[in-house]
Amino acid sequence: MALLNLQLKDFRNIRHGRLVPASGINVLAGPNGSGKTSILEAIHYLGVGRSFRTHLTGRVIQQGEPAFTLFARVQQSEGEGLPVGLSKTRSGDTRLKVAGRQAERLADLAHILPIQLIHPEGYNLLTGGPKLRRAYLDWGLFYSRPEFFAAWGRYRRLLKQRNALLRQLRPWRELGYWDPQLVAAGEALSAHRQDYADAIAPVIAAMAADFLPEFEFSFDFFRGWDRQTGLATVLEQGFERDASLGYTQAGPHKAEIRIKARGMPVQDLLSRGQLKLLVCAMRLAQGLYLKQQSGQDCIFLIDDFASELDQHKRGLLAARLKELQAQVFISAIDINQLGDMITRDNSKLFHVKQGEITETQECKQANE
Repeated sequence: MALLNLQLKDFRNIRHGRLVPASGINVLAGPNGSGKTSILEAIHYLGVGRSFRTHLTGRVIQQGEPAFTLFARVQQSEGEGLPVGLSKTRSGDTRLKVAGRQAERLADLAHILPIQLIHPEGYNLLTGGPKLRRAYLDWGLFYSRPEFFAAWGRYRRLLKQRNALLRQLRPWRELGYWDPQLVAAGEALSAHRQDYADAIAPVIAAMAADFLPEFEFSFDFFRGWDRQTGLATVLEQGFERDASLGYTQAGPHKAEIRIKARGMPVQDLLSRGQLKLLVCAMRLAQGLYLKQQSGQDCIFLIDDFASELDQHKRGLLAARLKELQAQVFISAIDINQLGDMITRDNSKLFHVKQGEITETQECKQANE
């Protein structure tokens, strides 16, 4: 899985941009504000359907323009590649195209472009709320289990219906039709997550041992309710409080994966730099596991992260990415900080300045 080309129109400060990346390492070099991170953001938008920098669409569209447009060709097998496109207006209207045809769901694009993002604020995966770690599990399931997305969607719909009834202060008996369906959907969803958490935990542990050998990590999946009690019982026992709050307190929508070291939650023990390394290991582990299970490659986006790694850790990161044979896009102010990252033959260097993108020379030559 790799981008064969990428075109940007009216995306942040890039009025018209185009690049033909290498299938290996691609370095985007330039000063702050040049637009290099915007290229990563555009790739992320194509694969995820949203920005990792803002939730406000208007900030992504170039000033004075009504919309932005992104286009790419994605190499899935031999051939010219699959064309995909995304356009979004200031009002939030979105148009998606896959192979020249209108697509209805962002999931249609996401299936084509598995994206892993490593960036300076990525440690929030561990310090932020359970929603982020739940999303981490769901990302892996989305790509590794075709039936997961339907199960996830069914549970969300039923949960929304139950919460609506709770807000209407309906009596318990009126939930009798919905709760058995919610329980069945919730337990199926939780089983998927439990299986994935059990499978990915040793992969993360092995990867983390390279980056943080001084720690031994434990991983515990919390399904969102007490493991000794069935979901049906939990919902029945919690009905009065759910009704007073207007939402369902327990269930898969409260799930997460809890990570500890030396008996303590990692967010309470590790430094910010160590948390970033652990997140890096978690992202690499997901890419490795996906490749092992399906043969599908991730595209890795690394935003100004390598500059915070010492030379040894940069070498480890470069080695792991090389083993994955992944397509990688790295933003950097000073490419000398990325010496260990850009020694592969299959690499390109792009200089970005005031929204203009120029392919300058092979990364290997630039590093000599």
